[in-house]
Amino acid sequence: MLTGKQKRFLRSKAHHLNPIFQVGKGGVNENMIKQIADVLEARELIKVSVLQNCEEDKDTVARKLSEGAGAEQVQIIGNTIVLYKESKENKQIILP
Repeated sequence: MLTGKQKRFLRSKAHHLNPIFQVGKGGVNENMIKQIADVLEARELIKVSVLQNCEEDKDTVARKLSEGAGAEQVQIIGNTIVLYKESKENKQIILP
């Protein structure tokens, strides 16, 4: 579980990132969760964009992605979700 200070730190790191995944009409599926888990292992911090035509609301999408990938939900801002998971191999971000 992340503290408030850690979440603020991660939000500042994620500010300049572009979303690398989009959740659309199909919603969240197993393949997407596996790909996000792989990318989180490589990058630790990512943004996911929820498109207008997504049938699920962004809170549900964020919960499914974070639980499925074993990640921490840092922030939901607009239709963008920020996820963090500490990498086992490529540790880059040192939390305060």
